[in-house]
Amino acid sequence: MGLPKSLVTRLTQMGLTEPTPIQAGAIPFAMAGRDVMGLAQTGTGKTAAFGLPLVAQISGLGRPDPKSVRGLVLAPTRELASQIAETLKELTLGSPLKVAVVVGGQSLNAQSKRLERGIDLLVATPGRLIDLIERRAVRLNECSFLVLDEADQMLDMGFIHALRQISTHLPKKRQTMLFSATMPKLMEDLSREYLNNPEKVQVSPPGKAADKIEQSVHFIAKAEKTKLLIELLDKHKDELALVFGRTKHGSEKLMKTLEKAGFAAASIHGNKSQGQRDRALKAFRDGTVRVLVATDVAARGLDIPAVRHVYNFELPNVPENYVHRIGRTARAGREGSAIAFCAPDEIGELKAIQKVLKMTIPVASGRAWEGLDTPDRGGNGGQRRGNGGGKPAGAGKPGAPRRRRSGGGGRPAAKAA
Repeated sequence: MGLPKSLVTRLTQMGLTEPTPIQAGAIPFAMAGRDVMGLAQTGTGKTAAFGLPLVAQISGLGRPDPKSVRGLVLAPTRELASQIAETLKELTLGSPLKVAVVVGGQSLNAQSKRLERGIDLLVATPGRLIDLIERRAVRLNECSFLVLDEADQMLDMGFIHALRQISTHLPKKRQTMLFSATMPKLMEDLSREYLNNPEKVQVSPPGKAADKIEQSVHFIAKAEKTKLLIELLDKHKDELALVFGRTKHGSEKLMKTLEKAGFAAASIHGNKSQGQRDRALKAFRDGTVRVLVATDVAARGLDIPAVRHVYNFELPNVPENYVHRIGRTARAGREGSAIAFCAPDEIGELKAIQKVLKMTIPVASGRAWEGLDTPDRGGNGGQRRGNGGGKPAGAGKPGAPRRRRSGGGGRPAAKAA
């Protein structure tokens, strides 16, 4: 694929001898200097798909000037940024290239000092990078390569202002690559601001979950969710399980409930310091903690191969986030299960998720709440009220009572992770 021999040797040392489809599709275009939009399922090697061309092309450019950056990778969360940096450090082991990561929750002074001599590859979250630019601790005028990982979230309205601010410091002439598992239409339109006649490399339909994920949904009253979760977790105590909630407070409360029930549990969310989040992830990675309760801060990019089960304790407001959440299991060809809990007021979310997946999630227990066949919800994260004539979406368990939806229309969006 045009990669230098030294890099191929390094890949062999890492045990990587065959490219994944996204790597085989994207790397030749990237090595030819083309802009790339890469769409592939989670767990299919997207980091190496952009990391290898970056390392290969930057290797021949010589040392960067003080406070300068050769290549920039932007990621939406601290955890993902740190993980990308670790992968790039593995790829550059034994080479003179310097890789650095700058994220929030850590000392600005220490990060500024790290950038003083110049960096070949910088991985950053947008907010912290802007802080460093404003302090004149880093310059991007020599940055020839830009990568947006989890591009759909990077191009979301919550990030677009920061991204536009950063782009004013980048040279017009550069190579830009976008990678994501999902790419809603609006995001694709916005991407045209950053890409120049890109090659689109798509190895699976956007929103498609990995084939080896066994999905199921339990129709269950909100008050019964915790009891069912404990019952299901109890069946596989020796396997890693990731449990997703919507809010910081709710996730913390659920984690403490699981601890009281005898599970080795931890949590990560926006109210945790970076040190606490790092320690929780490390404990989960090494198996000291078997259950990790998290908000969508952990939905994207995190690569913990041993995760066997993903529970959507609460369904996400943004349907594409479901795809990212369940992509934390069945990584690199492994098998995994994704179990969703659907309360009466989450019918709108379930409908939107199944629309993105283009499939009906198999029912594990209960019967679908009324209203599942009502018109699709609007785009504000709420749901339209059914007319009382909705039909069950799945057969459920024989003899299961038919539950009725509680009243009320859409509910306010959950607090940010």
